[in-house]
Formats: sequence, C-alpha cells, structure tokens
Amino acid sequence: MSSTNSLEDNIKNLEQYIEYFSDFPKPGILYKDILSLFNHSDGIKLLEIILKQISIQLRGKVDCIAMLETRGFMFGPILSLHLNVPCIPVSKKGNLPGPVIEWPYILEYGEDILTVQLNSIKKGQKIFLVDDFLATGGTLEAASKLIEKAGGEVVQGLVLMEKCELEGRKRLNFPMIALISD
Repeated sequence: MSSTNSLEDNIKNLEQYIEYFSDFPKPGILYKDILSLFNHSDGIKLLEIILKQISIQLRGKVDCIAMLETRGFMFGPILSLHLNVPCIPVSKKGNLPGPVIEWPYILEYGEDILTVQLNSIKKGQKIFLVDDFLATGGTLEAASKLIEKAGGEVVQGLVLMEKCELEGRKRLNFPMIALISD
C-alpha cells in the first residue's frame, strides 16, 4: 500500500478488506461489506490514499462535495479536505436543522424524502456527489435532483461499490466512479 501505486493498483488492494456474509440481508444473497475496511487501520489508510488520488483528478473541476447520509458522511470530508472545498450533508427528512429544501423519491420498499439545508449550495456550484453503494440508483438520482433544485450541478459521483446487474447507473445523468464493481 503506497501513494506511489497507481489508483487502479490501490483499488485492487482495497478488495482484500471486503468481508463476505452469506444469506444477508435475506437467504440466497452474498453480501459484500465494503465498510469492513474500517476494521483495519491499513484499510483506512489505503482508502485515504485512494481518495487523495481521486481528488488530484478533480482539482479545479468541483466547488463542493455533497455526501449522502449516512455512509457518504465517512468519505465526503476526506475528499473535501484534499480539495479544499466545502462539504455538505444530504440527509433524510428530519435529520437536518433549520430551513431545508426537500425532494421526495420512491424506494423499492416505499417512499422517502431527501433534504439539504437552504443556502448550503450556491447557484451554479459544481458538485461531486459521494455515497457508499450504487444499486438501483434511486437515492443518487433523487440527490442529484435535489441538488439541481437547490441551484447546483452534479458533475460527477463516487461510490465505493456498485452492484452492476441492477443497472442503477442508467438512471443517473452524470458520470460515476465506482471503486469496486460487482
């Protein structure tokens, strides 16, 4: 693990920190837990190196990091520090204080509402959207629409893992980086 390795080599090395759980969340599913990397200090260091390498590619192209609740909150601040740009939370309704802008969306199991604090996004800001997982794309799509409603423009996104067979990327109108694809 080194910052002298290529981004691709570091991402490949990240895979050693993934843990597998059979029959979770239901029988027949093999769950790949990317967050298990936080159980290892070397995994955390490697993730920080990867995010720094991605930040170098983003420098000058984004004005703000938008991080999705809750797992995106773990990665957004690291990118924000490396890019020297603000980092704003995108949360479910009721989790942010003060006036908020809302965007309702449909999930596989019901409906929900995403919020962002009023005036946290400036008109025309170029936003880099961060979450942990891309499956059907519903949450990321809703977050991008919320950001547009607030006046920003999502120029790119990042997830740690993407479940490709669900084709969630097709719902998004911005390019995505997935560190690990399944």
